[in-house]
Amino acid sequence: MLQIYNTLTRQKEIFKPIHPGKISMYVCGITVYDYCHIGHARTSIAFDVVVRFLRSQNWDVNYVHNITDIDDKIIRRANELNEEYHQLTARFIDAMHEDEARLGVLPPSIEPRATEFIAPIIDLVSTLIEKGHAYAATNGDVYYRVASFVGYGKLSDKNVDELLAGARIDVGDVKEDPRDFVLWKAAKLGEPAWASPWGEGRPGWHIECSAMSKHCCGDHIDIHGGGADLQFPHHENEIAQSEAANGQQYVNYWMHVAPLRVDGVKMSKSLGNFFTIRDVLEKYHPEVVRFLMISSHYRSPINYSEESLTEARSGIERFYGALRDYADIAPASLADLADSSYYQAFVTAMNDDFNTRVALAGMYDLVRDLNNAKADVALAAQLAAQLKALGLILGVLQENPDIFLQSAASDAIAAADVDRLVAERIQAKLDKNYGRADEIRKLLLAEGVVLEDSRDGTTQWRREA
Repeated sequence: MLQIYNTLTRQKEIFKPIHPGKISMYVCGITVYDYCHIGHARTSIAFDVVVRFLRSQNWDVNYVHNITDIDDKIIRRANELNEEYHQLTARFIDAMHEDEARLGVLPPSIEPRATEFIAPIIDLVSTLIEKGHAYAATNGDVYYRVASFVGYGKLSDKNVDELLAGARIDVGDVKEDPRDFVLWKAAKLGEPAWASPWGEGRPGWHIECSAMSKHCCGDHIDIHGGGADLQFPHHENEIAQSEAANGQQYVNYWMHVAPLRVDGVKMSKSLGNFFTIRDVLEKYHPEVVRFLMISSHYRSPINYSEESLTEARSGIERFYGALRDYADIAPASLADLADSSYYQAFVTAMNDDFNTRVALAGMYDLVRDLNNAKADVALAAQLAAQLKALGLILGVLQENPDIFLQSAASDAIAAADVDRLVAERIQAKLDKNYGRADEIRKLLLAEGVVLEDSRDGTTQWRREA
């Protein structure tokens, strides 16, 4: 049975859907004011794997992944670039989709944008005011009344009184309570704004997700997820808003992805260790990046470094090396996998809170057995098909093995030049010019290219991790 670690209860729980056979899953997406960074990739890939696995187990998954396309950062960046905010967001949404496609992240079922839900947001804010959970301040803002919600702090395990003690009170603050958070922001001169009962303005960040999830998934959701940094205050505030407005539990299972660190420290532009996805893909194959992300459990922090990427390249090369003679073999169907011990071990690992690390360990056993079965053509082909099928669930091993093994960074020696030197080496050996043949091997090795000789000569080559 599927078990999920629930951040709300701080334990693994057997998954029980609200509706048999169906899963509603809402994951907080990206605020689109810049190119996506490698931390975004960590979260996107984690939930992509979750959805792929659930669907492979015949769950009907409604996967909603939202976009925040109006926000202080967006407005500030658009002003810096002298660009209309909607032009800026359209540009970075396109870039986000390009990055996700390269990383093998499948499109969600629904991808709502905050600016498309202004009317539902206004309705939700109005409901909260009517129920006494929100109030319009004298400056045109609307705030959530934190003290009105008894369960506030239950997700992040924060004490409401401690939050009050540590809250900052500004002179002239229009809020009733320093813990109260904004639902609707009154318009400032030159900012994008929409009409509302409280005057021109725009939604606060937290209310967007409550409105979009309600519209796309209903009042009660099976799974809600995002990065661990969203647990407080964003997800805590979502709970307060949605449960106060709808009068029922908002989410059954909360999932949070652990952070990604760069060389052991938090990624930050000020530290010079900030990498966009496209920066990284200039140097590393997308499947190497994806493999790094799934090599650890989603709740375990990942350290991003040159060393970890090299290890990821080496790891996935073991899979592709085993598949090299089976490029034309199609992935096994789920029906064909039913009696496979490798598949059963894989499913057991994934049913244990989507433990990709253990699932990959079982796949390494399959690689070992595939390499040992090369003499049995039929068995080897069957094992290769199983390996590709398991890889498909994780979103890897879909490249032609030779193309992957010969892929490289943009500054590496081109494949065509490698092929030319290999051909020259073959001819040099035919001419018994062994000195030149050895010179070419060393030259290619210095370029990170390993030649694989056999009795038939040099027939294959690959790049070193």
